[in-house]
Amino acid sequence: MLRVHFTAHDLARVRVAPGPDYLWEISNSIQTLQRQDGVREFGEWRRWVRPRLPDSSRLLAPLLPPRGDSPDFLTPTHGDRATLQSAVDTLVRTPRPRLHADLARVAAARRLPGWTRTLAGGDADTLRELGRAVRAYHGEALAPFWRRIHAHVDADRVVRVRSLLDGGTEGLLEGLGPRFRWRPPVLEADYPVDHQLHLEGRGLVLQPSFFCWPTPITLADGGLPPVLVYPIGHAADWTRAARHAPPDDGPLGPLLGHTRAAVLRATRTGASTVELARLLAVTHPAVSQHVKVLRAAGLVTTVRRAGRSLHVATAEGRALLRGGGHGPL
Repeated sequence: MLRVHFTAHDLARVRVAPGPDYLWEISNSIQTLQRQDGVREFGEWRRWVRPRLPDSSRLLAPLLPPRGDSPDFLTPTHGDRATLQSAVDTLVRTPRPRLHADLARVAAARRLPGWTRTLAGGDADTLRELGRAVRAYHGEALAPFWRRIHAHVDADRVVRVRSLLDGGTEGLLEGLGPRFRWRPPVLEADYPVDHQLHLEGRGLVLQPSFFCWPTPITLADGGLPPVLVYPIGHAADWTRAARHAPPDDGPLGPLLGHTRAAVLRATRTGASTVELARLLAVTHPAVSQHVKVLRAAGLVTTVRRAGRSLHVATAEGRALLRGGGHGPL
């Protein structure tokens, strides 16, 4: 069980991360790749990725087992992480004391490969090799699916914003999913071990993660800036849809008619099928057909929550609207 202890000041400092975090998705996906459960969500991705993994992945798997502790430095809370390159650069610059402390903690629970002793000493060549392994893994395992991953995280953020608007911070915490229980002032979550996280006025970053599975994750060192990584929903065909996305035919092109463009505009902030039908004065089947076309083109993604579907424009959908002169998004 994980218990996150809030003060009144912490409730005012909860925020949802602006998008997927490269290093969290890399770390979580390496762990998920080694698991056997989650077949509906990740089975096809595992089959597609495993034969394509670069040899350097052997450096990453021992540090990120499917169960058990992992080094916090692989998912830093500081530095520039806006791009894959900047995130890897931040990782490679991890100070020696952090490397040593994290690896000593993990090594106390399980045996690590001999090369990690060099890593714990802050050897620059070993750090650079680890950085190259991270980039290579992302290029093969995640890059082909990154747009779809980003779209799912964007959609989850819309769901969280709605929870915040409807119920404030407590509504946001209550709506995180069935693995969470908000018992003020403590947020409880399913977790493989007992762990207490006292925020002590520092606030909390909620990081939605596509590959976090099946329980949320937090950092082992409670002294680091608090972050809670939580699983999000997945479209059943996300792997197939990402691999077979249609080519980009340019802004608007033959894809959008008047009604379909209106559907896309309405999904910028998320809308259900019922809301779209009411807003556009069209039938539910018509909305579903337009959404299906937009989703196949990678312009809209759909998440399901509490028995209803919420349609959200992807980054590509918003970019298309900007290119079509529909104002800032």
